[in-house]
Amino acid sequence: MVRDGAYDCDVLVVGGGIVGLSTAYAITRAAPGTRVTVLEKEPGPARHQTGRNSGVIHSGIYYRPGSLKARYAVRGAAEMVKFCAEYGIAHAVTGKLIVATEREELPRLHSLVQRGRENGIPVRELGPAQIGEYEPEVRGLAAIHVGTTGVCDFVGVARQLARASGAEIRYGARVVRVDRRPERGVAVLTAAGDVVRGRVLVNCAGLYCDEVARLTGDEPGVRIVPFRGEYYELARPELVRGLVYPVPDPAFPFLGVHLTRGIDGGVHIGPNAVPALAREGYGWGVVRPRELAGTVAWPGSWVIARRHWRYGAGELRRSVSKGAFLEAVRRLLPVAEEGDLVRAPAGVRAQAVLRDGTLVDDFLIREGARAVHVLNAPSPAATASLPIGREVGRRALEMLGAL
Repeated sequence: MVRDGAYDCDVLVVGGGIVGLSTAYAITRAAPGTRVTVLEKEPGPARHQTGRNSGVIHSGIYYRPGSLKARYAVRGAAEMVKFCAEYGIAHAVTGKLIVATEREELPRLHSLVQRGRENGIPVRELGPAQIGEYEPEVRGLAAIHVGTTGVCDFVGVARQLARASGAEIRYGARVVRVDRRPERGVAVLTAAGDVVRGRVLVNCAGLYCDEVARLTGDEPGVRIVPFRGEYYELARPELVRGLVYPVPDPAFPFLGVHLTRGIDGGVHIGPNAVPALAREGYGWGVVRPRELAGTVAWPGSWVIARRHWRYGAGELRRSVSKGAFLEAVRRLLPVAEEGDLVRAPAGVRAQAVLRDGTLVDDFLIREGARAVHVLNAPSPAATASLPIGREVGRRALEMLGAL
């Protein structure tokens, strides 16, 4: 065994989004004195999934009872509100409406009521008149009100986690090579030519987590297929008081076009979900041939296309047609007009897909020799980041203890 002085840190975390920073925070809280280094390729934290979403603290109502998503979202929502209050980070517990606008959605809405109760989430069922008590401009056949949903500044949370963790955070440190040897630990080479050595590696690389796993020598068994979510801002934010969602299609991990009043008082509308042509493809003009080729070469991508082409065609139509996007908005907010929709920055969801085309539904954490890989952590990962960080941190510390 190489002496401890040969290591730059005990735990080397790749990825400075909210999950990576939560992991660093959890490790230093659970085992003070553990040396943690975080490598983030961007010049600051939370530049991708963490900082490009609706800012919603999810209640956990959508997720299968007993799943990691359900358990961690319910627990994480309460912990996130407490964390924000403790550190003075902007947040609000607003509650939200999930609204059925067509009769065929009513059974799915009722199923959500049952799922919410199984997950221990307070749910109130509403008729058409009661919807107006919460949202005067919203129309629907029925709805449910979920009181534990909120909004917060997730970028502010990530920054505070970085400060409070006591970890060494290295920005502008893109990982290009990983050398892992059971007897010598893990050495990482960055694009700048720096070598960082750790005893255990934690992979929280988000959009690139599968590539980092392969660099480490572990086969992840999944491919990250990026889906861009496009947003608009509502020019008349007074039309929406809080958070309004459609009834989601259980066949997809996407929640549909929804209305979200953020902590700044503005109202986000969206997202849709269209294939991105790069892992950081925030617009149709962003194309990275190598990354696109990797997506196209993955058999699961073609299975998704064949299986869900009708759904995908609708999403593409909303991407290229503002009028089509407006149609989706008007299902919930009939008074919306085309001039009310103002383009806003897009986000990209890092969706893990199996070889057979299965969209990985739950959070996915796998282990290799001296490595822990977070391989699927899209929404609601920001909400659930504190519990996820504790679980990943626990695994990393167990590895350290076994060395």
